[in-house]
Amino acid sequence: MSRRRPIVGVLGGMGPEATIELMRRVLVATPAVDDSDHMHLLVDSNPDVPSRIAALIDKTGESPEPELVSMALRLKGAGAEALAIACNTAHAYVPAIARSADLPVLDMITLTADRIAAMALRHRRVGLLASTAVVDLGLYGKAMSRHAIAVAVPQRQAELMDVIKAVKRGDAGVTTRRRFTEVADDLAATGVDLLLVACTELSLLVDSISPESPCLDSLDVLVGEIVKFGTGEQVQSRAPVQRRSQR
Repeated sequence: MSRRRPIVGVLGGMGPEATIELMRRVLVATPAVDDSDHMHLLVDSNPDVPSRIAALIDKTGESPEPELVSMALRLKGAGAEALAIACNTAHAYVPAIARSADLPVLDMITLTADRIAAMALRHRRVGLLASTAVVDLGLYGKAMSRHAIAVAVPQRQAELMDVIKAVKRGDAGVTTRRRFTEVADDLAATGVDLLLVACTELSLLVDSISPESPCLDSLDVLVGEIVKFGTGEQVQSRAPVQRRSQR
């Protein structure tokens, strides 16, 4: 008789390829020798979630909150015992999601800030590679400030948003990767301890960051917490500054 595993519900589709990347990384991170050793995930890859960019940056779109809450409730109804959100920007709605679903949310932003706070940091300054919505709302800024860690953003933030939008439309080619590398290199040169990849679209490009630049991908932090919850076991932590995932 197979053992029962805790079920993690994933709010996805923001974007779809990033959701698949989260699932792939969970698969790789799970200590498994057979099918029955893997995580029990319920994934709602929902393309109907209103644009976080339109709602939070452009101020022209409808709020994603009602759709995100509906997803959480569907996942709970299907058996989810904890929730994960495959989008950093959508974490702006974590309080409403957690309150409505009455389930624990594996909060990628809080978990990432806690991970960085446990590192030995010389400058106590992190370079943030994230959407403009995440920057403007101060999602990581507030989480890091609780640990007395400063956040630096790229001077070329508008170009970084162009890179994020390119990935969303399926363009992760040479030009998009080169532009991302340039933005990341410029930020790394400003005296930060590490680069923090804090957009799941950018997680798809993380292997384009220069090897000389220490980096942490928030998606890897979330993956580790999903595996920890789903196995009911303590996961072997990786090196403090994580190198890039290979695609």
